[in-house]
Amino acid sequence: MEKNIHTFIGCDNDYDESKIVIFGAPFDSTTSYRPGTRFASSAMRNESFGIETYSPYQDKDLMDIKVFDGGDLELCFGSPESALKDIEEFSSEILKDHKLPVMIGGEHLVTLGAVRAAVKKHPDLCIIHFDAHADLRDDYLGQKLSHACVMRRCHELVGDGRIFQFGIRSGDREEFIWGKKHVSTNKFNFTGLEKIKDKIKNKPVYFTLDLDVLDPSCFPGTGTPEAGGVNFTELMLAIQFVSTLNVIGLDVNELSPALDQSGASTALACKLLREILLYFYKEN
Repeated sequence: MEKNIHTFIGCDNDYDESKIVIFGAPFDSTTSYRPGTRFASSAMRNESFGIETYSPYQDKDLMDIKVFDGGDLELCFGSPESALKDIEEFSSEILKDHKLPVMIGGEHLVTLGAVRAAVKKHPDLCIIHFDAHADLRDDYLGQKLSHACVMRRCHELVGDGRIFQFGIRSGDREEFIWGKKHVSTNKFNFTGLEKIKDKIKNKPVYFTLDLDVLDPSCFPGTGTPEAGGVNFTELMLAIQFVSTLNVIGLDVNELSPALDQSGASTALACKLLREILLYFYKEN
C-alpha cells in the first residue's frame, strides 16, 4: 500500500510500520431518509486539522503511535453488493497483515463488508453494536442489503448470542420481537455493558459505532436522528470499556456533514476518532 496524501491528522505513517489502518467507505445508496454520509470520511480528514493530536482525556498523542490512513475506497455507488465486496477485500488484506482496520462510513451497511472479512478469519466473532436503531429488519422495501438490515445480515454470519446492542431506541415491532430471540439488546443507554465481558471473555470482537446513538442535540449531522440519545461523555466511557476487549476491527459510521452547517457534528466525530485510535492502539 502507498501512503495517502490526504490524511486524518497524525495518521501519515507508513503502512508496514503501522498497527492501525484507517480507511473511508464513502457509500450511502441505501440510505432510507437523508443521504450524505458518503462525504463523512473526506470531511473528517479536512476538519481533523482543527483538533489537536494530543488527548487530555488519555494523556496520549497521535504523534506517539503508528497509524496509516489508506484513503477512501472507490466504491460502486449503484451496487451495494459490489461495494461490500470491495470493503471485504480491503479489510481482509489489513487483517491478514495483523493490523487493526478502522473504517469510516458511509451508511451503516458498510459494516457488513468488514464483518464478512472478520468472520472469515475469526469464526467465533462477536459484535458490539452502538446505535439508535436496531437495524434488524429482514428487508427494507424489499431490499435485504440496506442500512436498516445490516445487523440482521451480520447475524446470519455469526449466529445467536453473538451480537450485543446498546443505545437502541428505534425500530419496528417485528425487529424487537425477533431480536429478543436472537441478539442481546439494551435499549436507550449503555447499562449492562460491563456485564458482557463474562459472556465474551477473550473472543474476537468487531465493534461498530453508529454515531446516531448520540442525542441529536449534540450530534444533529446524521441522516436519521433519534431523540433520547446518549451524550458525548457517556459514549466516551463506553468506548473506553470496549477497548479493553479483544477488538479485531471497528468502524464509525453515519456522519452526514452537510446536515449540520455549523460543523459541530464533524468536529465531534473527529475528536471521537482521535480518542478511538488512542484507546484501541496496542503495542503488542
